[in-house]
Amino acid sequence: MSRNTYSTQNLRKVYGEGPSTVHALRGVDLEIPEGEIVVLLGASGSGKSTLLNILGGLDRGTDGVVMFRDQRLDTMTDEELTRYRRNHVGFVFQLYNLMPSLTARENVELVTEISSNPMDPDESLAMVGLANRADHFPAQLSGGEQQRVAIARAVAKQPDVLFCDEPTGALDSITGRSVLNVLKNVNEKTGATVLIVTHAAAQANMADRVIRFGDGAVKDIIINTTKLTPEEIEW
Repeated sequence: MSRNTYSTQNLRKVYGEGPSTVHALRGVDLEIPEGEIVVLLGASGSGKSTLLNILGGLDRGTDGVVMFRDQRLDTMTDEELTRYRRNHVGFVFQLYNLMPSLTARENVELVTEISSNPMDPDESLAMVGLANRADHFPAQLSGGEQQRVAIARAVAKQPDVLFCDEPTGALDSITGRSVLNVLKNVNEKTGATVLIVTHAAAQANMADRVIRFGDGAVKDIIINTTKLTPEEIEW
């Protein structure tokens, strides 16, 4: 029986006080098994990105327990959370966040230079199909290629978990499918747990597990017994 990458118990997140109080998470209980592709699905404001930020160590819950394997994230110090992010987690965002003055290889090297067990930058670029674009600057790359550099940068840390926040949100269908294929290949080749936050319901069909959010709570969890390939997904 596989262990869980994450589990939460009664996880809550509250912003503000009084009339302006926002309950972003309302007692979330869930388990995310090791090595799966998991889609966190929901409309804007449903709580999915808040959950991703807490699991990724970028934010803290107001109350509740958050476990990464056998470690409690919710009781870690800021320094311990920094080490956790550095050693275990890779992030891919919608807007790429590449340094425009650095080549694709140099953007990846930014991460490998501070990682404890990094992959060779050229190897990670080859994994996302960009071996021949390593010396190009972001302005010389398409949107899909820039996103794949961002994935290569995250994967080069050899993380246990890859967090992807709307990774295809700024891409057309053909480019978006190619990026989803890269995430699928990363999961299969490295065994990393991949968490994809999206509001695009069709993308859930490629996941092992779909956690649907609404009003700060888990509405339902779907296990896909038959997954679609990215090429089969309706856009």
